[in-house]
Amino acid sequence: MVSIDPARCAVCGGCVSLCPVNALYLAETRLIIDPSCIECGQCVPACPMGALAMEAGRRPVSGGASLGRRYDLVVVGAGPGGATAAWQAAELGLSVLLVEKRQEIGSPVRCAEGVPAGALAEFLEPDPVWISARVDRAQIVAMADGKVVQRWQGSGGAGYVLERRVFDRMLAERAAQAGGTVQVKTSVTGLIQEDGRVGGVVVEWQGRRFEVEASVVIAADGVESRVGAWAGLSPQLRLSDTMVCAQYLLAGIDWPADCLGYWIDEEVAPGGYAWVFPKGEGRANVGLGVQADCARQTALTYLNRFVEREPALAIGSPVSLIAGNVPVTLAGSPLVTHGLMLVGDAARQVDPLTGGGIIQAMMAGRMAARVAAAALESGDVSRQSLAEYQRQYEQTLGRRQARNYRLRERFPPGQRTNPDFVRLFAVAAGGQ
Repeated sequence: MVSIDPARCAVCGGCVSLCPVNALYLAETRLIIDPSCIECGQCVPACPMGALAMEAGRRPVSGGASLGRRYDLVVVGAGPGGATAAWQAAELGLSVLLVEKRQEIGSPVRCAEGVPAGALAEFLEPDPVWISARVDRAQIVAMADGKVVQRWQGSGGAGYVLERRVFDRMLAERAAQAGGTVQVKTSVTGLIQEDGRVGGVVVEWQGRRFEVEASVVIAADGVESRVGAWAGLSPQLRLSDTMVCAQYLLAGIDWPADCLGYWIDEEVAPGGYAWVFPKGEGRANVGLGVQADCARQTALTYLNRFVEREPALAIGSPVSLIAGNVPVTLAGSPLVTHGLMLVGDAARQVDPLTGGGIIQAMMAGRMAARVAAAALESGDVSRQSLAEYQRQYEQTLGRRQARNYRLRERFPPGQRTNPDFVRLFAVAAGGQ
């Protein structure tokens, strides 16, 4: 039977149209070969990636972009934190490799895409190309037993709802324009380690495995961070510190284009909240997060019930669905080891009240890049040297994260319709 190399397959579907017995088909992000395959081999030469073969061996892939064997800095994961770290480090003159396991940076989107305008301005001038909507007001509805117990409305805090697929790619492009190397569909499968010191990464790129040496590695590979786990820096999350999330992009809804919406309701989202983040032209990210140990149903079931309950949303149609988990805990400790730092969701750098993490990741990525550059200049990339990154984080973003975690613990599920919590949540949401 024909075999598939998942590391190469781009899930383009071109081979499906060539199969004479319909033994090939796409299952969302995977190519499936049915046992009815007659091994005619017509699909093999049609694969643009060399992912199909009649035997276990693989044809070498030649041409394309080059992949060096040594860099000052390797960044794993091209989300906002990783891409910002690569961009800032490249501008500081480091040789940088930014790798992303997916074939398209920014996809799939796994957040509501909201950021405060002031914080974003520290990095970039706003561009309509990657901004869906500008928002300057919000409403928070707190409900208990099917009744509204508090309705809060505010205005004046400017923010944006991004197009993450474009925004993330733009950040990676900044890294490339600054002199860094960016590689997509490149998986990190291990670390180069000796005597507890990280000296690079093992990658799978275009069907081949390489060791890439690096003076410093930044792990920005998400909540599921394998790199952090290999380095012994990613402790297991508690269920109570995990939000299980589902989100639709709804089209055809009746919602003001400049207003964020939040619902705190134990029936709708136990231990969490539901949201509407408008994207203009009758579209919005509509989702919710449920505290994992409070969930009695799936997050998608809760989301469907919420959408059906709200007339302004129920008239819309879902044109995309995303799901995932968000860590709502304290940042990891430690965030560094010899030759390696954690950034973003991999470091649990997320606001525990709102689950927002884009700006936090970008700020942490910038801190990590600057610390890496200073460490390389001094010739010392030890844990003690890189600990400057953790010190800077804890004295800035970490303080707010720790405060909001304490507040979240102070108001456990079932007590979050309390007016004091709603007020605190409003302050946190205004800064996400």
